[in-house]
Amino acid sequence: MNLQLRPATTADIPAITAIYAVEVEELVNTYEYEVPDEAEMTRRMLDITTRGFPYIVATLDDQVAGYAYANSYRARIAYQWTVENSVYVDARFQGKGVGGALMQALIDECTARGYRQMVAVIGEPTNTASIKLHERFGFQLVGIFRGLGRKHGRWLDTVQMQRALGDGTESAPTNE
Repeated sequence: MNLQLRPATTADIPAITAIYAVEVEELVNTYEYEVPDEAEMTRRMLDITTRGFPYIVATLDDQVAGYAYANSYRARIAYQWTVENSVYVDARFQGKGVGGALMQALIDECTARGYRQMVAVIGEPTNTASIKLHERFGFQLVGIFRGLGRKHGRWLDTVQMQRALGDGTESAPTNE
């Protein structure tokens, strides 16, 4: 299989929407209840990329196998050097290195763009695949919010992990 990474385009939206639909309908990796349609997923992707954040697609043999993006962690100006990551892999392609390749590319892109911290907000401590992926890339557990969300008839805990990018907090950014 030939794994390739590239910036996402609107042509990828049907596959991205299908991958995300499984997350919304069947899992608790996102706390959304309703599956966004392709128009909404397009709007979201364009909003993210227009604001200068990376949005990456992984393909295996020309099929979209997963996608990842970074977005602002919080809206306040003091958080401008911190991003939150999202990585989603189609179930058919899990265990083939797609998540790791997307994570590395996202870390590299965010570092090159001058971001200093990356935060992962992971739905549920039972999502061990995501937690292990983040640990493999140097993320450390920051905390677990108990009962922060509710989906599929149960209260959900939320894991937060963090890693430094580039110099992290070692030196002040030049655009402060």
